[in-house]
This record gives sequence, C-alpha cells and structure tokens, in this order.
Amino acid sequence: MQINKNAEKLIRQLNNQGYEAFIVGGCVRDYLLGLTPHDTDICTNALPEQTKKCFEAYHTFDTGIKHGTISVVCGGEVYEITTYRIDGDYSDNRHPDSVSFTRNINEDLRRRDFTVNAMAYNAEYGLVDPYGGKNDLKDKIIRCVGNPDTRFNEDALRILRALRFASVYGFSIEENTSKSIFKNADLLKNIATERVTSEFLKLICGKDAVKILDAYRKTIAVIIPEITAMFNFDQNNIHHSYDLWQHTLTALGTIEPNPILRMTMLLHDIGKPPVKTTDNSGQSHFQGHQLESKKIADKILHRLRLPSDFINKTLLLIEYHDVRFNGSKKLMKKVMNVLGTELTKQLLEVEYADISAQSEYQREEKLGYLETAKTHLNEIIKDNECFKLSQLDINGKDVLNLGVKEGRDVGNILDYLLMLVVDANVPNKKSILISKAKEYIYGNQINK
Repeated sequence: MQINKNAEKLIRQLNNQGYEAFIVGGCVRDYLLGLTPHDTDICTNALPEQTKKCFEAYHTFDTGIKHGTISVVCGGEVYEITTYRIDGDYSDNRHPDSVSFTRNINEDLRRRDFTVNAMAYNAEYGLVDPYGGKNDLKDKIIRCVGNPDTRFNEDALRILRALRFASVYGFSIEENTSKSIFKNADLLKNIATERVTSEFLKLICGKDAVKILDAYRKTIAVIIPEITAMFNFDQNNIHHSYDLWQHTLTALGTIEPNPILRMTMLLHDIGKPPVKTTDNSGQSHFQGHQLESKKIADKILHRLRLPSDFINKTLLLIEYHDVRFNGSKKLMKKVMNVLGTELTKQLLEVEYADISAQSEYQREEKLGYLETAKTHLNEIIKDNECFKLSQLDINGKDVLNLGVKEGRDVGNILDYLLMLVVDANVPNKKSILISKAKEYIYGNQINK
C-alpha cells in the first residue's frame, strides 16, 4: 500500500523513538478502495506528552489532548496523531465521558464505528484488521464493530454515517446494523444540527442516494418529518405515473449530485399534499404547490441551519420549477431577470429531472419546449441580449436628467423600459429609450 509520504515520515519518527504508529480509519479504507484520502490520521501507543516530545522540531498544537490527540504540521499539512485509547460511556450520544489510554492497537480499533473504518496500516506490520473490514470492503458491506446498538448509542451520528457510506460507496448495510438503525433512529434528535446536515448533504449526493432514501425513509423522517406526507401519496393525475415519494426520488436520482440541486428535487413537490383538490372526473390537481413547497422548504432549510445562499437558491428553484416554457424567448428573459444566468441554467436541469420522473403523457412535447428554452438561454448569453436593468442602454442618472425627482419614479421608469426591451417592443438603444421615458413621464404626469 503506497501511503502519504508525510504520514510515512511521521510514523518513522515515532518508530525511531521506540513507539508503534499506524495510519488508521478512513484513510486505510480509501487506500484499499483505490481512492485518495481527504486526510490521513495516525494512531500510536505513545502517550500525548511523548508524542509532543517526538515532534519537538515540528510545529504542534493540542487538538484534543484530553482524548489523546496532538496535531503535527508536516510538509505544509496537518496530521492528527492520537494515542490508542478505550472510550468510556457516552451519556450525550456523541462524546465519551472519559477515555483511558491503552498499549493495544486492537483495543483502539474496537471503539470505532464500522469494520471498514476499523483498520490500521504501516509498512512494517502491514494491515491490522481484527474485525474483517477488508472482507466487508470487498463484499461492499457496512457493518458495525461489535454490537450495533452500543455503537449507535455511543454516537448517534453514526446512524447517518452508515447511510452516507452506503449511499456514497454503493454498499449495502448488514442486517443487524440495519435493524439497529431503525431501532435507534430517534437518537439523531440528540445530535447537533450542523453535524446532521453535513452528513445528510453527502448522503443525498451519493450514487445510491435514491436506494438509501427509500429504504431508510423513516430514519430520514426523524430529521425531516415533513417528508412523511409524500410517502405513498397518490398523485392521481395523467401527468404522473409514480406516487409522490417515488416521483421525488426518481427526479432526485436523475439530476447531477450537487447539494443544492439534490435538495431542490427532494423538496420541490413537498407542498402538494396540503393543496390537493379533485375535479369532477376524479383527477387530482395541485394549484399553487410551488409556493406551498417553497414555504415548507423554507422552514426545513432554516431548521437544518444551511447557509443563506444555499437556502435562497434552493427556494428560488423550488418556486420556479414548474414554469411552463412554451417556446417564448420573452419568458426565458423574464425568468433570467429573476434568477440570473447560472441559476436559470440549474432551473433547466431541475425541470428536466422533474419531467423525466413524470408519466409519458406529453413528455416529448415538454422536453421539446425545454430544449428550445435551452437554445434561447444560450442565444441570450451569446448575443448579450438585455434581460436585466444593468444591461439597459440607459440608467438612473439619465432619467434624473429628464427632470424626474423621486427615486421611486426613476425605478418605475427603468422597470417599464426593461419590460419594453424584453418584450421586444423597442430596441435597447439609448435615444429610443430616452424617447420612451419621456412618453412615460408625460403619460403618468410625473413631476406635475
């Protein structure tokens, strides 16, 4: 196994002082999977003070010395070196109340979450794998080390980590581990929201996200209870062949694994159940579901404490996801005026995923209009066609020079001129826009 050269150097430094040291955990898993680890953790039988003494020539700092962790800077990167330890009870379902240090690497590996993360390696000893992690990797299985109930009660975030690993790597979850996830799902309520959200975003972007979200929907509902309204909800409409939850998952699985886009698809129709109506023929309709979905999503996204930019973009995509592009370039410009260029590109991806998860009724026609919309978008960008105020060949100063005094009137005039240009009623030329502004001022008796 070819490991990180800096990590190898640090291990060798500890070995030269008479201590054991191994790379450990997720980095070993990733190396065995042929992936490049995001970071490399090291464990050792050296006590924290002994570790610090070994690296007196390096910049070190106490990351979590109470739990035996020292950080060492090597080659411009930070490496955490942790003393082998045994964890005490976890009264908060997140952190051990106490730790005791041990000289035995197997004891340290026993406290870890899953067998695939309970392996250690160095060049002298090779792979240390007392719990069968390498075989589970080969068989694509997520299995807790020891008793799953114990592992999840120690740290309930492991429930989501199991689902995330299964989603990202395309693994299945071992039967006893799976049963324990369902049994202990409510423990997720004890975990800090930010940590839950971080794991959840990775989960929904995994290659097996659809499979995991469906199989563990009740577990996900602990953190987003609003999704339960979509389970087995019959849409009973000619445009749909799936129930609402299956439509949602199919759409989610169709779009690229971008957190904003995946979250948009998860929540884009969550407002359908409360607005459902049924006509005389028995067909269901969901008028206004976009705004209802946006309202529900707003509460969910803020509760998950996502960044404002993430929330704002997701809510806009949800609000506009059902815009009926009909071959009109004017409509495309109006959408671009609200969303901007990049978010409009993402909106077309959202609509494609949504249509692809609907029934075959009028699907080709809808996709044809979407293709035309994409062509219009590209033309507007290429030709720098005007769709927002900053592109008008006239500005607020020009309007003020016409004798307009009120800022509100200036804004109204510019909005009116933009509408004329977007509707293709007038060209975006300053002389013509000045003339139209004068007509507006006279017609509305501004400054009278």
